[in-house]
Amino acid sequence: MEKMKMETENIAKKNIEKIASLFPGCVKEYRNANGDIEKQIDYDQLKILLGDYGTDLEEKFEFSWVGKRSAIKDANSPIRKTLRPCVDKSIDWNTTENIYIEGDNLETLKLLQEGYLERVKLIYIDPPYNTGNDFVYADDYSLSKEEYEIQKGDITDQGVRLVRNTDSNGRFHSDWCSMMYPRLMLARNLLAPDGAIFISIDDHEADNLKKICDEVFGEEQFVANISWQRTYSMRNDSKGIPSEAEHILVYSKQAEWMPNRLARTEEMDEKYTSIDGDPRRWSSVTLNAPGAATHQGMVYAIQQPITGELMYPPTGRCWSLGQQQMLEGMSEWCSYELKSIDDYEKRCEICGSEKGVSPDTKAIMISGDFEEEQRKAKQIYDEGEMMKKPWPSFIFSSKGKGGLRRKQYLDVSAGRVATNLWMYDEVGHTGEAYKELSNLFGGKSPFDTPKPVRLLERIIDIATDENSIIMDFFSGSGTTAHAVMKANSKDGGHRKFILVQIPEEYRFDGYNNLCEIGEKRIQLAAENISSNLSSIDIGMRVFRVDEGNMNDIYYSADRYSQGIVAAMESNIKPDRTDLDLLFGCIIDWGLPLSLPYTSEEIFGVRVHTYNNGDLIACFDENVPEAVVKEIAKRQPIRVVFRDSSFLNSPSKINVGEIFKLLAPDTAVKVI
Repeated sequence: MEKMKMETENIAKKNIEKIASLFPGCVKEYRNANGDIEKQIDYDQLKILLGDYGTDLEEKFEFSWVGKRSAIKDANSPIRKTLRPCVDKSIDWNTTENIYIEGDNLETLKLLQEGYLERVKLIYIDPPYNTGNDFVYADDYSLSKEEYEIQKGDITDQGVRLVRNTDSNGRFHSDWCSMMYPRLMLARNLLAPDGAIFISIDDHEADNLKKICDEVFGEEQFVANISWQRTYSMRNDSKGIPSEAEHILVYSKQAEWMPNRLARTEEMDEKYTSIDGDPRRWSSVTLNAPGAATHQGMVYAIQQPITGELMYPPTGRCWSLGQQQMLEGMSEWCSYELKSIDDYEKRCEICGSEKGVSPDTKAIMISGDFEEEQRKAKQIYDEGEMMKKPWPSFIFSSKGKGGLRRKQYLDVSAGRVATNLWMYDEVGHTGEAYKELSNLFGGKSPFDTPKPVRLLERIIDIATDENSIIMDFFSGSGTTAHAVMKANSKDGGHRKFILVQIPEEYRFDGYNNLCEIGEKRIQLAAENISSNLSSIDIGMRVFRVDEGNMNDIYYSADRYSQGIVAAMESNIKPDRTDLDLLFGCIIDWGLPLSLPYTSEEIFGVRVHTYNNGDLIACFDENVPEAVVKEIAKRQPIRVVFRDSSFLNSPSKINVGEIFKLLAPDTAVKVI
């Protein structure tokens, strides 16, 4: 029976497997220091197979720094960590789909790789700005906790080393880049195909961050560098050019990502009227578009029905609708037909084509007697102006004697397009954010310059739908969670958040670290939002990153004799509960953390069912055959037992036979 890995995926090995599937001839086997057979890339052979594209370049454009290779290795290397449930810190543990994780975000991103692969619609992060006093993570999984403590740096209660990255440090920018690079690599894997990441940053590292993102996400995935006006007042003693704005870099998972439209403003709607008595309010919009050179068949004359003049699109532009649709629209005024006229040179001029245009393109001309058709058109115009009888969908400027336009109705008009300039009156400023926190925490704010909820609401509005997963792995005070709940309260959505924060020491009014403040802020915001609304998810499941559930013997049992293994204690750490083991298996099997589960006793044995059979787990000792059969009859997708659930190897073999008979499609593993 197969054992569960109980460690994160080795991304480097997965990449080797991908290369092997394309170029099997350049993957060789070798025996490592432990005597195990592993695969390795033959780079020389790979270069030969790639031909000219595999040669070494003496000169190339690249972005590099001291420690970049190690940063990439950090992203790809596996870890033996887990997420331990903190039910006592959670809100609505049994029903919520929101997740809050205490711990190092690089470790967390590794733990979430399989369960949330391409499932996150929006990632927003507000990382340290590297101003000269910020802490950065010192990622080194080869060091023990004791070695961490020997080295210079502050240690969190989880053994994660934080180093103050001062501007006197020779690796000032390098340390920051090395901290960001692997996290963004892993974050990209979690983004949905139609997802996007928004990153707040100031001038100190904005340039370096863009270069990193160009590498990780691809230059073609760059969406915008948004300028957010973070302050509404400037100190008079500011020197040089005061900084009013911060950057928000935006990258998408795939090219040509389109954000949602923003809600329309009253000012925009005021432009829509009904001067002709049309029951639907409208505004006139142009009927031409750029692209005459590539759409020459959409460049032709249209005869004005009242003046009789020939109308053309401006130079370099073409009509924006197909000719048949244009003919139908003009025919609402009077009788029209397609007709060839002598305007070849005029169309060449508009298209800017020296090679000429098609001579077969016809004009839209009035048919029949011109004076009679002109009379009909003038009557339609006068009735609309004087008698409020609605005009046709195509209209004319200058009292009916000008250029061609069309009605754009308010009830079908799209919202505003989001630009790269966000002013504080629309999305808030740091002063507003300070007041928001002060109001929640009894008049005192834990932070001086938090992000306002309206800023995150704007991002959520343009980058998510009502069922999106939203992640923030530098969550700080928890503004993202607050904004998600508020967005749901407005439109009845079911957006879910995943927040990650290292429990960095931070003293404030009885709170000891950033996680305590963030969790309390979410609780207070939830209470505030839910006071008049009870239908949204305002809870959170809290987890804590910790050492793995398994003792070292679990990962190397094959190197010990059976006698030694039998004499040793359990391969599971003694302080771990069934809930710890259940969620350890959920992570290992790549399931989301937010699904419902139940626990029950079957013939005196505790059995856990996750999401109605996505996983059934039993961690009791000496599980009777009747329990195994009952689990198999339910035909779950996955089942996991404790290795010590069976008396001996024959018992374990018998379990496999039971599942082959009753649930042949169920995957069965042990820990």
